[in-house]
Amino acid sequence: MSRGWRVGLGVLVVLALLASVGVYALGRLRGIGPLAGPERCVAEVDGHRVTLSPEQAGNAALITALSVQRGMPARAATIALATAYQESGMLNIEHGDRDSVGLFQQRPSQGWGTVEQILDPVYATNRFYDALAKVSGYREMEITVAAQTVQRSAHPEAYAKHEADARVLASALTGNSPEAFWCSLADDEAEDVLELDEAGLVPRAAAVREEIDALFGVPLGGFEPRGVSTGHMRGSAHYEGRAIDAFVRPVNAENRKLGWAIAHYLVAQADRLAIETVIFDDRIWKAGRDEWRDYRVPSSSRGDRAILEHRDHVHVDTAR
Repeated sequence: MSRGWRVGLGVLVVLALLASVGVYALGRLRGIGPLAGPERCVAEVDGHRVTLSPEQAGNAALITALSVQRGMPARAATIALATAYQESGMLNIEHGDRDSVGLFQQRPSQGWGTVEQILDPVYATNRFYDALAKVSGYREMEITVAAQTVQRSAHPEAYAKHEADARVLASALTGNSPEAFWCSLADDEAEDVLELDEAGLVPRAAAVREEIDALFGVPLGGFEPRGVSTGHMRGSAHYEGRAIDAFVRPVNAENRKLGWAIAHYLVAQADRLAIETVIFDDRIWKAGRDEWRDYRVPSSSRGDRAILEHRDHVHVDTAR
């Protein structure tokens, strides 16, 4: 090979490497797509896959959880998710066109609330749903039409490009599609404070308990003042005050859907809340893995199979 060819080949290799780095960096910056980095969340339904950053996933899960809390149909969540995709990229941003801010780029000057209020994702999402609920026939409307009726955007056609992704996220995060949402996350660092609170939980678990209670309002257990000492398998995180059980009894189709909504929500918030493990419906997810896997009940366990296989409750534990 001549010297000229060797130099030319070397230049091409360098350019290819620089291009790869640039594409990877862009993927990390946007937080979406197949190059979203090692920490990512995925929803997949009927072969259609959506990839998000942990921050985007947390916002998508909150938007959906609030629709479940309000008793709204999955269609409402789809409309809200498509809107948030278009308006903010599913990020709670502090800037936008004119005075627009937040997940839905709502404007204080148009009566949506103060900047501080709109930057609260719970407030902003509830305001969106308040407006959507007043739209007659939104359940049957085209998603773009329903979104535009609420948002009054200058580019209403733009919502359509996010419809397919929003449908997948809504189906998974409302629990209509079991084990269809998961995240791949790095191991969290150890918590400095491991003292139990009045309920018998470490601070991280206490934060998870408060969030589940506020959003889903289901009975919670697996903890008690001064901590639990019996009733769980050997080595259970319950004994360290790191675990909570969210009960969805009796075991039936409706409660199974609710259980998966809770389980997927917890996985979506795992990065923020330092959640390590979620178990439900004889399936288990761990932060260091990707998809849900079979949950194996220890052969020595005795008792009600619905309880042992976590079919009547969602188990969640936080990292140490």
